[in-house]
Amino acid sequence: MRLVKRVAVRVKIRIRNRATGDTIETSALVNSGFEATTRKLLIPHKLATELKLWPPREVATKKFGTAGGEIGMPVIPESIEVKLVLERDMPWIICDAVISFLEREVLISDKLGGALGIVIEDLAEGIWRHREDGYETKRQTYPPQYWE
Repeated sequence: MRLVKRVAVRVKIRIRNRATGDTIETSALVNSGFEATTRKLLIPHKLATELKLWPPREVATKKFGTAGGEIGMPVIPESIEVKLVLERDMPWIICDAVISFLEREVLISDKLGGALGIVIEDLAEGIWRHREDGYETKRQTYPPQYWE
């Protein structure tokens, strides 16, 4: 029997609160199953508090389908900017913050992953590259960072 290690594609990102300028760097899981109609970043409640996104003045709760069933989560539209942390400066991408009281890890939606230019090369090995990288570039996944 072969021992299989759990690997996924995680990238290093910087998140900035558009209202306050507060910024935090963290790893984030690229989740192609997090299908969205707009760019969304799911942020654990603890991280949202540190970024001064929580509690907001007003917030709408939206329903999301998960493996465990449908769940309502607060969404703060266009409240944050996200960029990849690479060896070169990358542009900030505006997106919605989805605040989770259950998830411990930051999750990148499909639309945000595309806007950030993330190309998954080998999901099983955690290999990825940026859209502007050459095809020979193979970036390694980052370790998970949990916000508890």
